[in-house]
Amino acid sequence: MADINAIAKQFVDFYYSTFDSNRAGLAPLYRDHSMLTFEGTPTQGVASIKEKLEGLPFSKVQHKVTTLDAQPSSPNVASLIVSVTGLLLVDDSENPLNFSQVFQLIPDGSSYYVFNDIFRLNYG
Repeated sequence: MADINAIAKQFVDFYYSTFDSNRAGLAPLYRDHSMLTFEGTPTQGVASIKEKLEGLPFSKVQHKVTTLDAQPSSPNVASLIVSVTGLLLVDDSENPLNFSQVFQLIPDGSSYYVFNDIFRLNYG
């Protein structure tokens, strides 16, 4: 099995760089059976996920990853679970928000797609 930490880091770097600059560019990472749960609201399918991400109520965003953990998620397939925590700067706010996000990545040819994506802001 390839180095899952390297795969996870490469994915996370690409995901947040794309999210911060062009959210529509994330659509190819999802499939019609993919699911995003954003702040407790589930969304399924590429079109719905793309619509959700593009419709978020901010124009500028910057993710700063604090922690990144990865584990294999199946003994039979080279899939992985990626857990991320970090800070989120929205629009021109100087007060970062804490967030956590979990991805399940499934192999697809020589790459991976997002099967599950769970995002939460962490208050308190």
